[in-house]
Amino acid sequence: MDAKQAFRTINQGQISSVYVCYGTESYIMNEFIERLQEKLVQPEHREMAIVRFDTGETPVDTVIDEAETLPFLVPSKIVLVRDQVLFAAGKESAKIEHRPERLIAYMEQPLESTVLVFTVPLEKLDERKKTVKTAKAKDCVVPFAALQPEELLRWIVKRAASQGRTMEADAADELLRRVGTDMRALAAETDKLCLHAGQGGTVSSSAIRELVPMATEQNVFKLTEQLAALRTAEAISLYHELLKQREEPIKLMALLVRQFRNMLYVKELGGQGYSSQQMASQIGLHPYAAKITAEQARKFSMERLAALLGELADLDYAMKSGKIDKTLGLELFLLRTGSRGAS
Repeated sequence: MDAKQAFRTINQGQISSVYVCYGTESYIMNEFIERLQEKLVQPEHREMAIVRFDTGETPVDTVIDEAETLPFLVPSKIVLVRDQVLFAAGKESAKIEHRPERLIAYMEQPLESTVLVFTVPLEKLDERKKTVKTAKAKDCVVPFAALQPEELLRWIVKRAASQGRTMEADAADELLRRVGTDMRALAAETDKLCLHAGQGGTVSSSAIRELVPMATEQNVFKLTEQLAALRTAEAISLYHELLKQREEPIKLMALLVRQFRNMLYVKELGGQGYSSQQMASQIGLHPYAAKITAEQARKFSMERLAALLGELADLDYAMKSGKIDKTLGLELFLLRTGSRGAS
């Protein structure tokens, strides 16, 4: 089942005895586990009804022993297990011996009063393992992948609406461009903006620009946009602002290298017919970051990106060897790049 279906079924009171949750979007995964806890456990019973393990430290036999033990003084319990060994291709500790056949047998006949939840913070499960095949056959595998750009925008708008506020799509997009794709940070900033707007109010783009500081990586996105558009003065102004915030020029240069390299990858993959989602997975970017990177990449030629990466490599050596002042060196690079543009 997918994440939406999993949320829907637990809201309807249809709770499975075993869940294998995996994926890179930890915020939604944690939200799902919190929803399970709300449905099954009274707040005052959480200490007795929720047990946590990590397969990197505890053998699966201990986990199953706990799962097979009837809950004490509560009607049901949740056993939460962090795992990168039983369902993924993680390396087993030499000190911990696992018997996956014990887990497979339990999944065939789980205890009704226990909800056993495995969380695997990885993009994929190891499809070769019998544990994964059994979990899929029981329909208890739930993927938590990063939201697509449109889904992320809708999620922000919906979070504001749930608090009695209105946020238009362009304002949500502005928030994404300033904060990035970390859902925990987005949730915190959305809640802050809703508090500022007041009950029944509207969260506007101007309020976001006034109240939400731009994250360093998002500033680097903006910096490359200014360079591509030949807005050299704006690029230098933004660089000086980052210096005032005590950002290190070497760190900023490393982020620029990563962004130009990602643009080069996106252009190469786009030329091979890859979709935005496929490019995001191939490069290891969030889908929204891949979308923004693709938009920027269209403004640069392949040759120009390769040349810029070469210049940055030379600059990195000069800065770290003391041949040029690091603050001045990066400013000179921005001046040269902005004056020549993307072609």
